[in-house]
Amino acid sequence: METCVPWLGCKEIADEVAVQNMLDWGGVKKIYRATWRGHTVAYSNLTRKHFPWRHFFLNDVAMLRTLQSPHVVQMVGSCNTTFLTEYHRLGSADKIEAVLASEEFSKFNNVRTRFNLAVSYLRAMHYLHNSPVGRRVLCDSNRLKKALSQFLITEDLKLVLNDLDSVLEANPKSQLFIKCNFNKIEHKSDFSAPEQRRPFQNGRLNFSMLPSYNEKMDIWKIPTVVDYLLGKVNGSDVVRLNLFKVHRQCKNKDPKKRPSAQILLNEYERIRSMLLPN
Repeated sequence: METCVPWLGCKEIADEVAVQNMLDWGGVKKIYRATWRGHTVAYSNLTRKHFPWRHFFLNDVAMLRTLQSPHVVQMVGSCNTTFLTEYHRLGSADKIEAVLASEEFSKFNNVRTRFNLAVSYLRAMHYLHNSPVGRRVLCDSNRLKKALSQFLITEDLKLVLNDLDSVLEANPKSQLFIKCNFNKIEHKSDFSAPEQRRPFQNGRLNFSMLPSYNEKMDIWKIPTVVDYLLGKVNGSDVVRLNLFKVHRQCKNKDPKKRPSAQILLNEYERIRSMLLPN
């Protein structure tokens, strides 16, 4: 939406927003296509109103309001257990292969587009880790598909953060660490960082050994997400080769030895300028 207007409140949403078909649903909310003054918007409504789901939903609204930027989906308005955001017809990033295989976008299915997607993803992660409200971590990303589903694809084929209900603050300098594996993380899975995986002893989960961690858990996942976004187009392996060194650092089992999002972004920009100059 290009027109600047104040966020909609309860009265405007009740009087001017027409809800249409359901687009998606999850553990916390259902999302519908809706219209407001000729604009198509995404209408999200809380479906599980008891704790902790209501808390997640309200955190989503609070983070959307606070983190508005080019890296986050545009907020349109909110009222109690409903909020509106800009509608992105291409859907979430886990559908990128279908989008780039479509007749409309197949001409953009090349290494430049895909590397730009990866850079926009990394910029969003950098923004989270350096946000106006502290260092934020994308907790709801325990599997590749789930991590991708937290982002929407824009018309110009960039990624923006969308699902912020499980974005928590971590600040090692203030000894503020988090535990966000409220969903079971398979201890043998290599997508989530080692410090996220639940400790087992003699085949049983040992809750007393559950560790706390910080934003470096996000850094561990970045190479896997980027590898998916790069796909199998001509030139993607050349990009992977140039990213190999810094991606290997991301996979260090010691979180303190992983690079920051800023270091990663600098390296991505350097490699893009070298391989894909404008």
